[in-house]
Amino acid sequence: MITVSALYIYPVKSCRGVALTEARLDAFGLEHDRRFLVVDATGHFLTQRSVPRMALIEPEITPTELVLRTRGATDLRVPLPGGLERERRTQVVIWRDTVEAIDLGDAAANWLRDCLGQRCRLVHTGSHFARRLRREKIPAPHQLALPDVPVAFADAYPLLAVSEASLAALNDRLEPRVLMDRFRPNIVLSGCGPHDEDTWPMVRIGGIEIRAGGDCARCTVTTVDQATAQPGKEPLRSLSKYRRTSEGSVLFGQNWIHTAPGTLRVGDRVEVGVGLGVGG
Repeated sequence: MITVSALYIYPVKSCRGVALTEARLDAFGLEHDRRFLVVDATGHFLTQRSVPRMALIEPEITPTELVLRTRGATDLRVPLPGGLERERRTQVVIWRDTVEAIDLGDAAANWLRDCLGQRCRLVHTGSHFARRLRREKIPAPHQLALPDVPVAFADAYPLLAVSEASLAALNDRLEPRVLMDRFRPNIVLSGCGPHDEDTWPMVRIGGIEIRAGGDCARCTVTTVDQATAQPGKEPLRSLSKYRRTSEGSVLFGQNWIHTAPGTLRVGDRVEVGVGLGVGG
């Protein structure tokens, strides 16, 4: 039986993840996942691709605030935006999208500057946020079922799933082995074979229908040790030997798109291919 073995959110894009036993799905994905973003002085998004030290920032979400921690610094506490007039709206750029977000102030900016060694700002999606998955990124069989897909500050898709078996198959080729945190999934799966998740057009978990968005092309973030922020060459070098496409992309994990809100729980059964209709 295939089940959900772990759930993760990443409240601040490219900072550490938070493990959960259950997570609510809202319009954008798992609640609080990638709703905060660090941007540079020009408003362009920052990630571990260029700033590996982001891996050392540990977020916590409470009912009223975001807490950021890192070694050698006092905790930063930022009240969660409330959709009020006091919110400071700003334009930020993430990949090809320019979107409106909420700037969270100088205290957060100064704390991040001290941690990361460069001028930057912390922003939140806020109550007026609008970003959509580009139509061409939705596989043709799912476009009727998914006419409009909101997405927060994730690279593209609301959800990312990886199986334990896929990681184990990779680690059989690696020394030293790597942890799942290199791949930053939302949903970890057990009970299937290596890369089986790539072959499923649709799954149902806890009564929620989820459609496959396609293979996840991996970047240099996977080469950053999440405990030390030290970059290297693995696991991309080994993955490229057996997971590289003819176009040069290195694939690991599956992008998923949910079709309705609901709650996911560790231990939930994953039903594969349930109810998929032609053109549906």
